[in-house]
Amino acid sequence: MIHFDFEFLLVASVLISGIVWLVDSLFFAAKRRAVAQGQAVHEPLLVEYSKSFFPVLLAVMILRSFLFEPFRIPSGSMMPSLLVGDFILVNKYHYGLRLPVLHSKVTQGDAPKRGEVAVFRFPDNESLDFIKRVIGLPGDHVSYYNRRLMINGEPLKVEPDGIFPGQGSTSDNMQGGEVFIEHIDGFVHQMMTDPKVGFSATGELIVPEGHYFVMGDNRDHSNDSRFWGFVPEQNLVGKAVMIWMHWDWRTGGSGLDLSRVGTKI
Repeated sequence: MIHFDFEFLLVASVLISGIVWLVDSLFFAAKRRAVAQGQAVHEPLLVEYSKSFFPVLLAVMILRSFLFEPFRIPSGSMMPSLLVGDFILVNKYHYGLRLPVLHSKVTQGDAPKRGEVAVFRFPDNESLDFIKRVIGLPGDHVSYYNRRLMINGEPLKVEPDGIFPGQGSTSDNMQGGEVFIEHIDGFVHQMMTDPKVGFSATGELIVPEGHYFVMGDNRDHSNDSRFWGFVPEQNLVGKAVMIWMHWDWRTGGSGLDLSRVGTKI
């Protein structure tokens, strides 16, 4: 999920429009009224726009910075749980409120739990937002062999759940993927492996303090902690909570799918 510094642009727009409105109110508005002598007062276009847009921009900034932010799923790394074209809502206060742009934490919030789906700033390029499932907490011993997870020596319960039919994934070439139900600390979710892939990353590790180990549900087609390492706590953006729309715009995609609207993550 590409971030493209919309956050910085939004904050800058709020500051500029607010400053223009404030400076005009303090130093120029009274003079214009005096000159008009009871006639209609014509404000400069910049002031008019600033007064109109500041409240709207401020409300949007508060909403997306401290409450909920929408994201679009651009890749198949979280299939079958999340499909390309899903638009999701992310709870920005669940892991603690952070100031926009600076990302300094101002409230404690809850610590991530195993099984939750989290959005975070990619450690290797913080201008990118990634979404993955939290698998390992600080101090956990995580192992992944033969496409199965073990946490602290305990294998996760896994049950076969059929073959992926390919909805929303025509260009992802995932028809025929083997779907499983995976249980992790009370969370029950689908995950998928690809029998066409002969190699699967394997190994084991200890999650360091202040970091998290994350994986995609599309286990053989996910760029995750197996390849680039851990997610620092300060990179957490929020917890994914719900699909609010689905629109797959690609050639061969599923188009608008209202059946996914309201699906909890």
